[in-house]
Amino acid sequence: MARQIIDLVAEVRTGTGKGAARQARREGYVPGIIYGDGQEPTPIKVKYNYLLTKLKQGRFLQTLFNLKVEGQPDVHVICRGVQRDVVKDLPTHVDFMRIHDDSRINLFIHVEFVNQDASPGLKRGGVLTVVRPEVELEVTAGDIPDHITVDLTGKVIGDVIHINDVVLPKGAKPTIARNFVIANIAAPSGLVAEEAAEAGA
Repeated sequence: MARQIIDLVAEVRTGTGKGAARQARREGYVPGIIYGDGQEPTPIKVKYNYLLTKLKQGRFLQTLFNLKVEGQPDVHVICRGVQRDVVKDLPTHVDFMRIHDDSRINLFIHVEFVNQDASPGLKRGGVLTVVRPEVELEVTAGDIPDHITVDLTGKVIGDVIHINDVVLPKGAKPTIARNFVIANIAAPSGLVAEEAAEAGA
């Protein structure tokens, strides 16, 4: 399922440099920049509380936004960095990159696990150990998947799920060439102890 394009509202920031950025922060904004697509960088500012709300919703760096700046045409952007205060961990600057719908970009996509009830291993008390809750994929900007799905149907204790076991959305491919592990079904600690005792006997 392609992710819905969410509006993000910003304002033009007059002036550049540290002084202008500090002034924006004093006024309750987070300074930022829009760059890329062969155009000049555009200084912007985003209302602090508004940006904080968006950040707390999660997956901010994986979301394609429709950036709305008054007096300018809407533009699709991806956030390429949020600088934070080293003590308070609050946003102090944000960078956006302009992209076209047919641009190929690398993003971390959430992994969703389904059909736990249909896994014999989990029914026996096995534990789903998630190695990668997110997977970096190369995707088309206009068709960013909301998540990738791992089907646990039939999975037993000891099974290991690799990226090649997952059906990826059309046009998406892993950024890492090797067949890396996403998750596994581990034996419960009681069963491990029991098997060890049996082996010792």
